[in-house]
This record gives sequence, structure tokens and C-alpha cells, in this order.
Amino acid sequence: MSSWYVAANGKSTGPYPQAQIVKDMAAGLYNRQTMVWQEGMADWLPLGQIPEFVKNKPAMAPPPVANGMTAHEIDYEIFGHEMQFVEIELDPEESAVAEAGAMMYMDDGIEMETIFGDGSAADSGGFMDKLVGAGKRLITGESLFCTVFTSHRPGKSRVAFAAPYPGKIIPLDLRNYDNMIICQKDAFLCAAKGVAIGVHFQRKIGAALFGGEGFIMQKLEGDGKIFIHAGGTIVEKELAAGETLRVDTGCLVALTRSVNYDIEMVGGIKSSIFGGEGFFFAVLHGPGHVWLQSLPFSRLSAKIIQASPQTGTNSQGEGSVLGSMGRLFQD
Repeated sequence: MSSWYVAANGKSTGPYPQAQIVKDMAAGLYNRQTMVWQEGMADWLPLGQIPEFVKNKPAMAPPPVANGMTAHEIDYEIFGHEMQFVEIELDPEESAVAEAGAMMYMDDGIEMETIFGDGSAADSGGFMDKLVGAGKRLITGESLFCTVFTSHRPGKSRVAFAAPYPGKIIPLDLRNYDNMIICQKDAFLCAAKGVAIGVHFQRKIGAALFGGEGFIMQKLEGDGKIFIHAGGTIVEKELAAGETLRVDTGCLVALTRSVNYDIEMVGGIKSSIFGGEGFFFAVLHGPGHVWLQSLPFSRLSAKIIQASPQTGTNSQGEGSVLGSMGRLFQD
């Protein structure tokens, strides 16, 4: 039987038989990143790269399912103010799912896997089921792929996801909102594995054609924690039964399933053209909960484009009284 040496706690120990290494892995003394060596090997390698131990490694028990939950139970902490990121704490074999490219950093021992769809039970079937789940994401304008981050080491591991532009990260537990939230198509940042990311179609043609979020919005379903991102300051409104709220279409971030959403025209033609608020706004009818943002990304990007030089390297001093005439005096 082959003998192995183990590098742990800054020193090398051994030799140990293979069965002993497997037993110690099951007890949590070693993990997939523990370095080992045996005679004939050119260099030390982590256990996770050695077929004998990957094949014989006893599967760690999945995280316990609490109160019938299907999503993983994760802990988190949000850092920052204007440019936030969320740090998620994972127990052994717990997973978080995120938009491709959202990861900021992660601890050693976390495995990153790019998958079709969202990795939830809704698309955990065969290849065609996963393809349908990925297709739904493509319809909403998102990537075909999600990235799953799974901890494979004993103890706690952490992975962080960053907001894509200035604003706030909103943590929500779907169990508190009848297991579903409807949000704008680019609001989703990350979630516990098990949350299904689907498609929500507006039932009325007015909302379909003229809503700031368009005909298609995202539907987040399940019983786990989700994290959505919105621009500027976030405002929450609880609408009573029969209560109505009119909102700029771009400022609507998310709503619960009980809120009825429609589109109305802004006053007359003169108000629409010269009012500066667009032709349409969203009309929300309670009961239910809604989340609003003060700075939609479309508004932010429009201001950046408006302020940027249009040709060559010309620049405009925003505080200058002379404006464009001031450039006549430049060298």
C-alpha cells in the first residue's frame, strides 16, 4: 500500500497509508487543498488533484435543510456605502449563485463552476431542462450562464460579490414575500443556491410596449436569500389594498406578486414633450410591497454621455461661465 507525506501547519508529517489519509479527510483534518507527496512525484500536490483521494473521498454531508427549505441557508454582510459589495459566508458544501463576472474575491477552498441556468431544482434535470433555464435568462437580456460558488473545506468560507455601479444592494429573504419577487431584468446580483431565476411577462400590452423595464422582467422564486442591486437611494413602499402609486418607469426596481402593474401616459402632449419626464409612467396598485431607486442606470449613463466630449479631445468646463466660448482662448 502506498505511503503519503502531508504538509500541514507548516511542517511535513508521515508517511501515512492511503486509508489513513482518507479517514482523516472524512474527519475534517484535511481538505482538498492540503498538500501531499509520495515517492516518485515531482512535486507536492493538493489532495483535490489526486485521483485516488478524489475517488475515495467520502462525500461530505449536504447542509441541513431547515423547515423544509430547498435553498441553501447562507449568512452575509454588506460593506460600503455608494459602491457596495456583499460578503457571503458558506458552511461546508453550501453554495451561492451569482451573475457571471460579479465575484470580487473568495477564500481558498471555494470551488467556482460556470453552469447553464441558475442551478436550482427548477433546471436540475437533463440537458434540455438546463438549456430551457438558460434560455429564459437569455430572454431577459442576461448571460446564458451563472456561476456557482461551493465551499469544499471544513469550517466557514467567504465569497464576495460587488455592485456593478453606484447604488445599494438590497438583501431579501423570499420566505417573507410569498416566495417570489419580480424585479427589473438587470437587478439580480446573487443568491443562495436553490433560488430559481425565471421570466415574468407583463399581462397588459401597455406595460409590455411602454414600460421602462419592457415586456419581460425577472422572477426570483424559492425560499432562500437573494441580493438585488439598484442605483442611488432605495425607497420602499408598502401599498394598502386599493392604494395607487405612480412612478417613473425607470425608477421601479422590484415588487411583490400581489402588486398590479400598468402603464399610463403622462398628461397631454405638451406635458409629455416639455415636461422632461417621458411619455409614460408606471402605475402600481396595492396591496403589496415595492422597491424604488432614485438613480436608474439609464439616467446615469445618459448624463455621462451628455457630459462627455463629442469629438476629438475637446473638453467642457462645467463650472465655466464662458462655456464653449472659453475654448477660443485655449492654446
